[in-house]
Amino acid sequence: MTADNLVLVGAGGWLHPHWQGGFYPADLPDDWRLSYYNTQFQAVYLPAAIWQAASAPLWEQWLNDTQDSFRFVLEPGDAALAMPASARVVLATPAWQAAHVWWLDEMPDLRRLAQRITRQAATGDPLYVFSRSGDLGLLEQAATLKQVMGY
Repeated sequence: MTADNLVLVGAGGWLHPHWQGGFYPADLPDDWRLSYYNTQFQAVYLPAAIWQAASAPLWEQWLNDTQDSFRFVLEPGDAALAMPASARVVLATPAWQAAHVWWLDEMPDLRRLAQRITRQAATGDPLYVFSRSGDLGLLEQAATLKQVMGY
């Protein structure tokens, strides 16, 4: 894992109503939102209800609409439903989440996040920093911290 993709910042989904006209330009077509989101963030956390309802063609579109370094982190859901076969898609089991995810809404303390990033960097495994609520202020702070720390 390189420093460029050691810390990946994102939100729980990319369709937050309060982002329209603020984060997303008012005239941005709905089907361009994921591509635009990917210009600012490196990952997205998708609830099981969202990703499991997506068809194979929709998954193909999502993967094509994002950069090769972008990651989809999936909430565990119905084990009978297969997730897309792509190295860019990760199933976030509870054990995996404990080792790889920092929830900004629950732990907005940037000093503790910086300490976690330092510990994570020593392992070489990525750390995903997410806001479930899509709090743009917290996401901006996390992105700034990432940049200041050289990731």
